[in-house]
Amino acid sequence: MPIMSSDDFSIHRDGCDEVGDGMPISDLPDEVESIEDLDCPCWSELDSLAEIP
Repeated sequence: MPIMSSDDFSIHRDGCDEVGDGMPISDLPDEVESIEDLDCPCWSELDSLAEIP
């Protein structure tokens, strides 16, 4: 499940050390159209948005 960091509103994977005090979100923002739009390295093992649970 994606988590939004409360510090800078970046999106991270569950368990990412960089998320800090984040909150789970049910859907990615509309601006996210591909896995490359997610900046944190925690997404690097996924090939596409379809792989996000």
